[in-house]
Amino acid sequence: MSASPRTVLLITSAAAFLSSLDLFIVNLAFPAIRADFPGSDLGALSWVLNGYTVVFAAFLALAGRLADRLGHRRVFLVGLAVFTLASAACAAAPSVGLLVAGRAVQALGAALVTPTSLSLLLAAFPAERRAHAVGAWASIGAVAAALGPPLGGLLVEASWHWVFLVNVPVGVVALLAGLRALPAGTTQRDTGLPDVLGAVGLVVGVGALAYALVRAPDLGWSSVPVLVALAVALLGLAGVVLRSRRHAVPALDLAVVRTPVVGFAALAMIAFTTGFAGMLVANVLFLTGTWGWSAPVAGLALAVGPAVVVGVSRLSGHLTGRFGIGRVVAVGGLVFAAGPAWWALWLGPVSSGAHYAAGMLPGQIATGLGVGLILPALSSVVGVALPAHRWGTGSSLITTARQVGSVLGVAVLVSVIGTHTTGRPEELGLLRAGWVVLALAGVVASAFAVALARAETRAQTTARPEPVLTADCPAGRAG
Repeated sequence: MSASPRTVLLITSAAAFLSSLDLFIVNLAFPAIRADFPGSDLGALSWVLNGYTVVFAAFLALAGRLADRLGHRRVFLVGLAVFTLASAACAAAPSVGLLVAGRAVQALGAALVTPTSLSLLLAAFPAERRAHAVGAWASIGAVAAALGPPLGGLLVEASWHWVFLVNVPVGVVALLAGLRALPAGTTQRDTGLPDVLGAVGLVVGVGALAYALVRAPDLGWSSVPVLVALAVALLGLAGVVLRSRRHAVPALDLAVVRTPVVGFAALAMIAFTTGFAGMLVANVLFLTGTWGWSAPVAGLALAVGPAVVVGVSRLSGHLTGRFGIGRVVAVGGLVFAAGPAWWALWLGPVSSGAHYAAGMLPGQIATGLGVGLILPALSSVVGVALPAHRWGTGSSLITTARQVGSVLGVAVLVSVIGTHTTGRPEELGLLRAGWVVLALAGVVASAFAVALARAETRAQTTARPEPVLTADCPAGRAG
């Protein structure tokens, strides 16, 4: 017996809940992890985030193809089990290296869960209700994001280990519910093996690029390690593209990328998440370093932006249905950019009279509005632009773009502010430079969204049937 659409929405939203909660909590745990492992700088700790996002990005496309062939339910449940077990391993990690390794395994589980959760959701709802279902799915993820900062602050106050343990009960409940309720769905029988070597090449390419960005401030752009890393990144990513053109089950489905609406949506997602991921790190450094706030207080302060997302994301489906995905994302990118631009102009140390209501809060509201408009809209592009048998690969592409942007965001921020920055008041100029770069990322996302809107218009024009001309209905009066 198949589950009701509402049940599928609830179970798949648990995956979005875990993903969002983990993102916000881990950022807040940075200062505590740094204190627990003396000698680790911001560059080393960035791999707690980037190790996760690089592996996640590399294996999403592979996971989507596997799901299309083995079944979305099966791959979703396996991924959820891996993610839950790896979360427990991260909590027990005795060193930064083992924590990064645990995060990589956690990312493998998340890579299996994320595209399949959206595909299961799209399959459960009729076409006319999909945009609203995706909005609800994103809203539940946004609730987790809103809970993440204050909950993370409280957990970090006890121990940073708890920020990973909190995933375990949610994962276990979602796994048990999924085993009982999720429909089996359909599969595509195909003897082709997925391109694991291409996925590894994506890990190497994106990881080497992140390494170059993170280490360039200390070693110099002309240093041998940085130049070698850039060369490895170029070769690795070029190899992925070449293999994807020839492989039967590629790491990147270039046919999906060549769909203009999806391609521009992926570019907009990369640019937007570059700004979004960098913002999460920069704001934690500012509140805990420049202003010297404790983790619980900083968590409460950072909860406003995600709380705004909760309300706005429910409206995103209505807005995209009326105005189109591209137009909504274009506005969202500019609104998001206003947040870090405001912080760069107006935030200062406590001694200068700066305070939360006039300094941090307006930017939190602006970025929350932007995120609420952008993420649900770009997530829904798969159901609008692709046939059902491409949902797995399409959703994995969009999520891959999101993770690649996250890697670049953290790496670019560290490159701008330096690996030894802790957010001290005398380092405020560095944080301001970081906010400017993050605002530019929002503007670039808006520019790609304009191209996306034009692609939507062309697609609708192409799909519109030509009017039938008769003797009683000449061309001048057709339609």
